[in-house]
Amino acid sequence: MKAWLNHDHGEMLRCEDVADPQAGESGLVIRVTHCGLCHSDLHRWHGISDLGSRGVVRRPRPEHPIAMGHEIVGEIIAMGPEVKGRSLGEKVIVYPWFGCGKCKACMSGQDNLCREPTRSLGFGNHGGFAEKVAVPHERYAVPLAELSPEHAAPLACAGLTVRCAIRKLEPFDADQPIVLIGAGGVGLTAISVLHALGHRNIISLDRDAGRGAAARAAGASHFIATPEGITTADVLHRLEGKVDAILDFVNSSVTATMAFELLGKGGRMVQVGLYGGEMKLPLLLLTGGALTVQGSITGTLDDLRDVVTLARDGKLPPIPVSVVPRADVNDALRRLDAGTVTGRLVLEAGQI
Repeated sequence: MKAWLNHDHGEMLRCEDVADPQAGESGLVIRVTHCGLCHSDLHRWHGISDLGSRGVVRRPRPEHPIAMGHEIVGEIIAMGPEVKGRSLGEKVIVYPWFGCGKCKACMSGQDNLCREPTRSLGFGNHGGFAEKVAVPHERYAVPLAELSPEHAAPLACAGLTVRCAIRKLEPFDADQPIVLIGAGGVGLTAISVLHALGHRNIISLDRDAGRGAAARAAGASHFIATPEGITTADVLHRLEGKVDAILDFVNSSVTATMAFELLGKGGRMVQVGLYGGEMKLPLLLLTGGALTVQGSITGTLDDLRDVVTLARDGKLPPIPVSVVPRADVNDALRRLDAGTVTGRLVLEAGQI
């Protein structure tokens, strides 16, 4: 099969022939028809992690070039002999975060928290920038039903990541203010999911004032532009006081510090983004305010099923999606890297 491989950090992906994946005893092979682009792809592509005072780490050149891409929709083209109740040609959304299947996290349905070396699509195994992918068990293929593939593909990462992060704030009242930092693809998805869950007081923050229209269209009650130089006091004035719940989809030194300063007593902030950096906390305020600072990484298979159900039930407003040919993946990566994308980019299979 053809695959667009990541040979070195920041270099153009190369289209090459690689071995076809195999279904195994209880797995599936899926022909990729659509694959979303995610900032996690950019993070891997750049190969750089900002760890604050621990330094900026440049990861080694990939020893085995991998086809990235983990927001996958496709159709089943092969099945292992132990697979029951599935059919060739069935259209599915793929859960990409495979665990070992044996540890405590995996046994509790949290494959995304497995401590074993990653087997995930687009990271440890060829992902959606290839023509086909294999999943080790049929449970990782969620029926697409009548959903449009270009809007369904981002649910496999952006959607489930958002649902997992929101769970860390639940329960909350429908009118309780929830602040979302970042109105990129994941931030817009969070607005949409919160709206689908019945929430009606969603406040979106982003340094780019031009993202306000998309945030409001997705269901945000308010949008606050936070350009460089804005102070926490300015934002607090716009918010009319401190808040109890914040989701940070940037997770930089600047946004995390602001999130902490916006929290009221008993407040919770959930850090989701991968920008990196460092946050220094006044520990007395952490204790005295009974504040919670928590990280959240991707999500579970149940989180994916939840957002798919919301979408099927017509409760999940779609965010803007731009569809581009898979062969144009390098141009798509550059567009995402430049920050010129509203919503999500989705690659569509076609002629090379």
